[in-house]
Amino acid sequence: MSDGFDLGEPPQPKGAAYRVLARKYRPQTFSELIGQDAMVQTLGNAIKRDRLAHAFLLTGVRGVGKTSTARLIAKALNCIGPDGQGGPTIDPCGVCEPCRAIAEGRHIDVIEMDAASHTGIDDIREIIEASRYAAVSARYKIYIIDEVHMLSKAAFNGLLKTLEEPPGHVKFLFATTEVNKVPVTVLSRCQRFDLKRIPADLLADHFARVVKAEGVEAEGDALALIARAAEGSARDGLSILDQAIAHADIEGGAVNAAAVRDMLGLSDRGAIRALFAALLAGEAAPALAALRQQYDLGVDPAAVMKTLLETVHGVTLAKLGADMGAGQAAEEREALADWAAGLSFPALHRLWQLLLKGHEEVSRAALPIETAEMALLRVIHAASLPDPGELARQIATGATPTAPALPDRAATPAESALPSSVAALADLLEGASRHVLAAGVRNRLRPVRYDPPELVMSSAVPMPADFARDLATDLRTITGRAWKVTSDPAQGEPTLVEQAAAVKDAERAAVLASPIVAAAMDHFPDAELIGWTNSKRA
Repeated sequence: MSDGFDLGEPPQPKGAAYRVLARKYRPQTFSELIGQDAMVQTLGNAIKRDRLAHAFLLTGVRGVGKTSTARLIAKALNCIGPDGQGGPTIDPCGVCEPCRAIAEGRHIDVIEMDAASHTGIDDIREIIEASRYAAVSARYKIYIIDEVHMLSKAAFNGLLKTLEEPPGHVKFLFATTEVNKVPVTVLSRCQRFDLKRIPADLLADHFARVVKAEGVEAEGDALALIARAAEGSARDGLSILDQAIAHADIEGGAVNAAAVRDMLGLSDRGAIRALFAALLAGEAAPALAALRQQYDLGVDPAAVMKTLLETVHGVTLAKLGADMGAGQAAEEREALADWAAGLSFPALHRLWQLLLKGHEEVSRAALPIETAEMALLRVIHAASLPDPGELARQIATGATPTAPALPDRAATPAESALPSSVAALADLLEGASRHVLAAGVRNRLRPVRYDPPELVMSSAVPMPADFARDLATDLRTITGRAWKVTSDPAQGEPTLVEQAAAVKDAERAAVLASPIVAAAMDHFPDAELIGWTNSKRA
């Protein structure tokens, strides 16, 4: 036993510091750079043909890979290959000394500068002086200036001459999120690449590979939520994913959609669909209750209004038959399709304007939840107001304006009676003074399937472009039910006019075939059958 003090266990060496996912999975090759295929192809062709510009300008929103791309270009231009004999390539080896030094940020000939903290002419003067000297060990001396738009006017002016006629061994790589602040004189001296926002489906696939590499379980819906929240930024998405993994259960729990939604303060999509349905139905109490439920769960009222706007946009895309994007649940697609069948474009535009105004008011209001409630009540009130186009038609025909602007309000028992046949449908339109639509139904509509409130008509007979939309809108007004009117390439059944003509032709043939008429026609060959009486109908 020693005579000295017991100092306990000696200090243990600290482990390597944790690297956030956004840094750990920074692209090291062009193949790892997602969503920028056009730029990679252009750079590859330029390198192969030895048509390299002396200055590149990389623009785009945050987190799409501007600085990473600049470093990849530096590696591509200075790579010497594993054997030390290689030249510029779009596929840098990553193992030679220049590649490793550039990746680790220690290459003496690749100088990175943050324009946010080096904005003056003195900083640029140092670059101009240093650019005159050849590279120490690399093929090219490369200057990477991040957020270049923050340089002062004097700094930009000082750079112009060198930028226009740089030494052959120098390349400039500029990155900026605000290209509109870069002088035109600089833009004209650079080869510009606009890096696009990364699509949500590509981000979700990328995050799936990351969580697999990290040994973390994650639901596909959770990754889709993170991808949408990233708004096209890989860095933002990886930061959110980092947080979601930390938010998950410590005992190996999976990253699930509910936890991500709570973490981000997003509205539950099912609850939003219920709220949207209540708005369309003009049901104030359920709509306000649904809003308060989201608020009590910690969802920002502005986020609810934003999600309602996204829903209106989704319905509009569904009505146009456009792709509604990846990561959308089947039940949401079905709901959007149903609403699209019953909502007209004027109603959708009106909904958008009302909700957009509400979102703006909520975002700057001193009482956000109260303002959101008033905004939703304004939308509900609009359900009782006549649509401008319908109002004009009713005034022209002298009818009483009663058409609601929004569909799916609760139907009365009288409204629930739907026409049982296409003929009854035409009569209903005629009785409601929809003479043009009634004529179209009788003369040109060939039904493929009639199952009210759904009508599928043949596209074999050309119809006016707005016929299906106007028919659905007016039938909703008349019956109080949302109608779905679509077309199909099948021939369908004969039109009502064709059916009536066929009946008349059959009756004529039967009359001519009767013994008395046939004998008379034989006796008088030039006689014509002008008319007859149908005893069954009489």
